[in-house]
Amino acid sequence: MDFDKDKAIALLNKIMELELAGVVRYTHYSLMVFGYNRIPVVEWLKEQAEEGLLHAHKAGELVTLLGGYPSLAIGPLLETHVHDIGDILRESLAHETQSLTAYYALLELAQGKSVLLEDYARGLIVEEEMHVDQVNKMLRRTGKIDVYVTSKS
Repeated sequence: MDFDKDKAIALLNKIMELELAGVVRYTHYSLMVFGYNRIPVVEWLKEQAEEGLLHAHKAGELVTLLGGYPSLAIGPLLETHVHDIGDILRESLAHETQSLTAYYALLELAQGKSVLLEDYARGLIVEEEMHVDQVNKMLRRTGKIDVYVTSKS
């Protein structure tokens, strides 16, 4: 079986970095939400941060399982510095989409070569797809059923 362990380790480290960036991002966002809907939005953001930490830890465990060294880096923390809930959600959508892309890349690499990594990637893809859907639904206008689409500038 032709399995590129080094590439798998690199992808897992990228996933770990993205998930850790999500922890920082969602924690920061949870501190910056104000207004009538603050309590449920803050709780949701804190849950996302906690889940990101679990995801980062799992990715790191797989790095060491493959004989690699877990990254000490953190993914990009780009932010608009505008803290309207819509801006926070659009940044969250971009972050979740970026993470989803990394999980799909791992699935493609592992498919038919590592049941462990394939199963891991599939499970996280399901979770990330659900997160993308949650954020998408939060970005929709009340009464609108159409999927939210990011406008191109």
